[in-house]
Amino acid sequence: METAAEWSFDSSSEADTRRLGALLAAQLVPGTVIALNGNLGAGKTRLVQAISAALGVDPAEVNSPTFVLVQEYEGRLPLYHFDTYRLKDTDEFLELGADELLYAEGVCLIEWAEKVSEVLPPDVLQITITHVSETARRFEFSGQGPRSTRIIAALKTTG
Repeated sequence: METAAEWSFDSSSEADTRRLGALLAAQLVPGTVIALNGNLGAGKTRLVQAISAALGVDPAEVNSPTFVLVQEYEGRLPLYHFDTYRLKDTDEFLELGADELLYAEGVCLIEWAEKVSEVLPPDVLQITITHVSETARRFEFSGQGPRSTRIIAALKTTG
């Protein structure tokens, strides 16, 4: 039987987003794949920076890899940060070596993940970010599979 979970978090400031990133980072284990979706300026990269900082990466090193397409960071866990916005298709994503990184011993954070959803593993933590106002964002989490549902269950108790 499939397990599924949902949860949402409302952020009214960058401090709230940093707190969410820290809560999320505390739950991450090797092999976690996080799909980040939302309009331009929604806060995908800000959340990646918050997660990275909580994992021991200098947030100044973390920026949107729009032109590089994938960046690697070393923290408590290796982080693979993808931006698929400019990709034409999933073949380009796979040519980046994504298929190897998705199953590596690190954490994959994929901005614009809906563009490559068909090649992502079945157990992905989906985060949809909605721009509510100049400073407010809504983060909607959904997961299907043991790893993502465990993360959401933990966030429900700590967030």
